Amino acid sequence: MTRTPHPLSTYRLQIRKAFDLNAAADVVQYLRDLGVDWVYLSPLLEAEEGSDHGYDVVDHRRVDPARGGEIGLHTLSDRAHHFGLGVLVDIVPNHMGVATPQSNSWWWDLLAHGQESRYADAFDVDWKAGGGRVRIPVLGSDDESELEALTLSTSHGEPTLHYYDNVYPVAEGTAHPGDSAKEVHARQNYELVYWKRADSELNYRRFFAVNTLAGIRVEDRRVFDESHVEIARWFTAGLADGLRVDHPDGLADPAGYLDRLAEITGGAHVLVEKILEGKEQLAADWATAGTTGYDALGEYDRILIDPAGETALATLDARLRGQGEPLDWQETIHGTKRGVADGILNSEVRRLARLIDGDEPADETVDVLAELVTTFPVYRSYLPQGAEWLDEAVRETAARRPESGATLDRVVSVLRDPEHPASIRFQQTSGMVMAKGVEDTAFYRASRLVSLNEVGAEPSLFSITPEQFHQRQQNRLARTPFAMTTLSTHDTKRSGDVRARIDVLSEVAAEWTATLGRLRELAPIGDGPFENLLWQSIVGAWPASRERLHAYAEKASREANDSTTWTAPNEEFEAKMHAAVDAVFDDEAVSSEIHRIVDVVREAGWSNSLGMALLQLTGPGAPDVYQGGELWDYSLVDPDNRREVDFDLRRLYLSAIVEGAVPAIDDTGAAKLLVTTRALTARRDHPELFTRYAPLPVFGEAAGSAVAIDRGGAVVVVTRLSVGLAEAGGWRDTLLHVTDGDRIDVLTGRRYSGSRILLAELLATYPVALLVPAEPDGDSSDTDDESATDTEGK
Repeated sequence: MTRTPHPLSTYRLQIRKAFDLNAAADVVQYLRDLGVDWVYLSPLLEAEEGSDHGYDVVDHRRVDPARGGEIGLHTLSDRAHHFGLGVLVDIVPNHMGVATPQSNSWWWDLLAHGQESRYADAFDVDWKAGGGRVRIPVLGSDDESELEALTLSTSHGEPTLHYYDNVYPVAEGTAHPGDSAKEVHARQNYELVYWKRADSELNYRRFFAVNTLAGIRVEDRRVFDESHVEIARWFTAGLADGLRVDHPDGLADPAGYLDRLAEITGGAHVLVEKILEGKEQLAADWATAGTTGYDALGEYDRILIDPAGETALATLDARLRGQGEPLDWQETIHGTKRGVADGILNSEVRRLARLIDGDEPADETVDVLAELVTTFPVYRSYLPQGAEWLDEAVRETAARRPESGATLDRVVSVLRDPEHPASIRFQQTSGMVMAKGVEDTAFYRASRLVSLNEVGAEPSLFSITPEQFHQRQQNRLARTPFAMTTLSTHDTKRSGDVRARIDVLSEVAAEWTATLGRLRELAPIGDGPFENLLWQSIVGAWPASRERLHAYAEKASREANDSTTWTAPNEEFEAKMHAAVDAVFDDEAVSSEIHRIVDVVREAGWSNSLGMALLQLTGPGAPDVYQGGELWDYSLVDPDNRREVDFDLRRLYLSAIVEGAVPAIDDTGAAKLLVTTRALTARRDHPELFTRYAPLPVFGEAAGSAVAIDRGGAVVVVTRLSVGLAEAGGWRDTLLHVTDGDRIDVLTGRRYSGSRILLAELLATYPVALLVPAEPDGDSSDTDDESATDTEGK
């Protein structure tokens, strides 16, 4: 079968020891039958032992044996190509895993030889700041006596230093008979320090604030070549067809990196994990087909959110905060970003200051830089592109720090120079502060409607109109027709189906306000906004196990960094929080409240899920299905969203659908699988029906509850705001207007003729429809017992 140069759709698989490349090969035929065009794999290079995500690569030279190794990749690739599927692989150019130095030969060599190491320039180390040593933040305290825990040993005939289970090399000639481990440590090219010192004193670049992920300098051609030797081989050997690039914003020169990637892949399909803020557009000159779809994700939610619920939910939010006004999003993220710049990423800010001021930077320089990264409105600039974002940050900093005008001018004169090391590093740093301050902190403080708090989305934007939605899709088709779109990923805070159910709360805002009040009385925690976030998430993810909800509550509360934190847990608060989670299972009154409100939103949530899925699967861009997402997937944040997928069950449901089953909308989720397979198959087998994007007119009392689109022959119809629709009496005489002709709804098999179609008939079985032109010979692929329907003239 012929493979397309750009995927029409993808299906993400999380490759790990428990589901390796051989296991993935076994599901390829199922993916083909589902309608998938390309299989999309999580990182494959050798990672830290036990890593389920693979983003902590320790060896660029080979496919991870724990993930199936070289043979497994050949097996998967051969199987995919046999069935006509392309292979897209996630790669990690920004950093390497250094949690276990012995596993990473580059890092081990760096620690053993210091500035004389072959890899001294591969890792982004500020040697001068560490006095010629790499600071490794692993010690349990800052007390000098902590070093007494060090021991000396021998590994493969060479001396090694041990700090409990951590093993480090000993530089040649630095260990003498009779020396203590502490004395030997003092002579090494690294210094083990108290882990909290990483916030302000770390001297190597990391992935965000993860000490065990050390940044590498792929802007250095030798580093690029050595770290991409296996990746390049995948293309010369015909094993891979495209790449997904993780976190390009961490690189010194993303555009240059993508150009080099194009060289070694022969211009293959490449996507970038790039988050766009507001009206920001992806650089047009990058060698990429587009982003991985976070910019699209929020649009599918907001078209399904009832704007009428905004005031009531905002009022609730204000009351929970004890304020007269709802949360001010811009001030909130200013506070959380500044907290990150002064806290866990202060070492990065101080390194910037050293690049400008020298070894002893002025406090005012540090403060101005911290404010600039705080007020930076997008993830980063790519000077000279994006200079307007720096200008905006400068204006905001000047307003907030009027007394620092001279320092600001001096700092900004450096940052405007694209060649200056401080300017390059500032661009790498601003995205770190944005990610940690917004995604990983503020998203857990905003609770007006928590489905809004998603990667790439803007919580301050409550909803969009159908007209705004259509305009955004038309822009995507015009600018990046091959970019990925998504509903769920390994990084989303809540899966698409969880958000779809939470979206319904916008339609029942008064009911939710009352329910939350009762839950807070029955199981008080003591933090109103967090309680709102937690209970919304529990309702969205229900049914969920006790273990999953405890893990989520702990992560969400500590990420919020408000009532409790990762570094200093508030035991009293967390005890109440965990008691509230237990009450869901043990307290009949609390359990009844949860089940009652879930009953209120369940069916509307299913309607939203099907609508969201159909809009994404048929919309502009290349839709990705995150593993298992063809059935209901009520996953919360990582690692909950990496749970094992039951492919046998999905094969069973797909087989029944292929045989003609039209499943009911129920707890099985089979109806979603029907929508998924019919949409993907239509798109793969008839791409000519998905070449344009034109809104279609709907007339009647319920017209506002329909989204209708002509994609170039395929007609997509989706229900929105289904609670209000039902309360108003349903579709009644609402009509969809299309060009004259015969069409078949591929979901139900019903035939429709003429230019006007009653939505009450079209959407009688499902709240969504996908119409394609009927075969000219009159052949019908009806899977429903009802006869063809002619609504012309009705």
